[in-house]
Amino acid sequence: MKIHVISKNLKGFAALVAVSAVACLALVGLSVSRADASTTGTVAATVTPQNISVTVTSGTVSYGTLATSTSKSTIATDLNDTQVATNNGNVAEDLNIEGQSSTDWTLTGSIGANQYTHKFCTATCTSPPTNFTALTTSYQALGTNITTSGTKNLDLQITTPSSSTSSAQQTVDVTVQAVIH
Repeated sequence: MKIHVISKNLKGFAALVAVSAVACLALVGLSVSRADASTTGTVAATVTPQNISVTVTSGTVSYGTLATSTSKSTIATDLNDTQVATNNGNVAEDLNIEGQSSTDWTLTGSIGANQYTHKFCTATCTSPPTNFTALTTSYQALGTNITTSGTKNLDLQITTPSSSTSSAQQTVDVTVQAVIH
């Protein structure tokens, strides 16, 4: 009988130890779960900077030596030097164009003494001045919604002044500007 009592006491003791172990594990589990709880979250966010860029190929026009009141263009029958504006940016762009006065000549809508005209064309440019638009010293539209890597062809035509007080070479640059569409 004594063995039976000892055995009963051991069972009670074992049960007490088991209950105590479960309680300890539960407390540890609560403690661990609180330590593992997260109070922050992350949103992955990226951004690409907008890039607006244009290049013009060939980018150089040499009209040569011209007499007064003479026209010359970049179309095939004259120079065969059509210019190509390319959108090198990463968004759609609008392209603008402007001319400039030179050291001795003024850019105007019609020729005169020390006054010259410079024109541009973007479509059906085979017979100047048809479809050619007079450049001004302010920007005007050259092309709209040019996609990334898209191009816009343009031809130019100059008409020298009716008379000139200078026989020096004149720089009559044309600027192509890219802006966001």
